[in-house]
Amino acid sequence: MNKQIFVNLPVKDLAKSKEFFSALGYTFNPQFTDENAACMIISENSIYAMLLVRDYFKTFTSKPVASAHEVTEVLTCLSCESREEVDGLVAKALAAGGKAPRAAQDYGFMYSHGFEDLDGHIWELAYMSDMPG
Repeated sequence: MNKQIFVNLPVKDLAKSKEFFSALGYTFNPQFTDENAACMIISENSIYAMLLVRDYFKTFTSKPVASAHEVTEVLTCLSCESREEVDGLVAKALAAGGKAPRAAQDYGFMYSHGFEDLDGHIWELAYMSDMPG
């Protein structure tokens, strides 16, 4: 069995978050989606983001839940198949109401850019021409 990853993220408005990520081309698994959570499929059978309404998210931890608009706890980086895919996803994110926290970075062997979603979570996107592994 392949390993899977489920990144759990608190969101303020689940419907708006689903609309935002749908505009980027992502879909949701209805089996794990309800009024408190949405299972966003990033890579079929391996990578998912669980978008959890903040109050529901709080039930999974005894620690305070940070606002990603104020602090950064994690940078989620996704690989892309081309520079065009990187730029295309950033353009879709900006058109859907996201922000670009910095300019694109070109290191020759790696090209990256990213966006902040509606809740301030940072999504890095990277294309590596000589991807290891």
